[in-house]
Amino acid sequence: MNLPLCERTGKEYGNWDGVRQECARLGLDGVEGIWGGEDIPKSFPPELLVGYHLTFFPDWLDFYRKDAGALERKFIHVEAIERYYGGSSPEVLLRTYREDLERSVSLGAKYVVFHVTDVSLEENYTYHWLHTNEEIIDTAVELINLLLDVRDWPFEFLVENQWWPGFTFTEPENTARLLEGIHYLRKGIVLDTGHLMNVNPAIRSQGEGLRFIHRMLDRHGTLCRSIRAVHLHQSISGTYVRAHTGELPDLPEDYGQRFAVSYAHVQQIDQHRPWTDPAVGELVARLAPAYLTHELSARTRRQREAAIRTQRETLQKGGRCV
Repeated sequence: MNLPLCERTGKEYGNWDGVRQECARLGLDGVEGIWGGEDIPKSFPPELLVGYHLTFFPDWLDFYRKDAGALERKFIHVEAIERYYGGSSPEVLLRTYREDLERSVSLGAKYVVFHVTDVSLEENYTYHWLHTNEEIIDTAVELINLLLDVRDWPFEFLVENQWWPGFTFTEPENTARLLEGIHYLRKGIVLDTGHLMNVNPAIRSQGEGLRFIHRMLDRHGTLCRSIRAVHLHQSISGTYVRAHTGELPDLPEDYGQRFAVSYAHVQQIDQHRPWTDPAVGELVARLAPAYLTHELSARTRRQREAAIRTQRETLQKGGRCV
């Protein structure tokens, strides 16, 4: 299961041994961790970590390119830019990622996850994209190579698909463009099933979602061999998308407040709900991932446990014990 690696998480389970016991009860091998914005608790047992989700900035490309005009339009105030990125120079972006890669190494992560996408708060609503998939992929490849070429790393580096512009796992030529551009040899894909469903707002059921995912896998052919991990969840949000996208609503001027409003909007699109259609077992069998993360939305420990149990029971009904 996915968890932020911070003191709050440990306290939620009593202590980190409580997380270990919960994993055992749920039949899980451990956690896919993500940095919680503070020092990793010294009491966290590294053997509990299987994978590590790198931190990410949804809107980063214009900052990386030093596009002052674009940044001014989005953030309005220079102070907001510095608060969001942690500084005013693209070097802070690289430093943030380098520090996070080192955290993954210190914890012994078998794989790390990297988002290849770029989307502004406004684009979340308008769905009028500012950058092409190819533009984002090429710039992300440049950034990834800057980060990874400096040394040998002990993990698999996996790129995750989004429904936002960038790597969507809908266009095989762009998937190949991304993978071929990355110099790092131990590279691959983490296929996020819910994100792939979000690409198609016409999906009305889990069955339709599964058929769409299988269709994308068929399109990708031998590229599917690069899928090393799966973020398993489902998202059927087309009705919401049709009702709440296409134009920009009135948003607060303060960037932090706008971000909070937009984040709630994104959660309505990207629902992270457990699968209840046993046919998902056939999908998991087809993918045969080395790593599978139950990446499910939950506000509390109990909600998380219930969602994981639901999804595991669904897989068992579908003939998969995962």
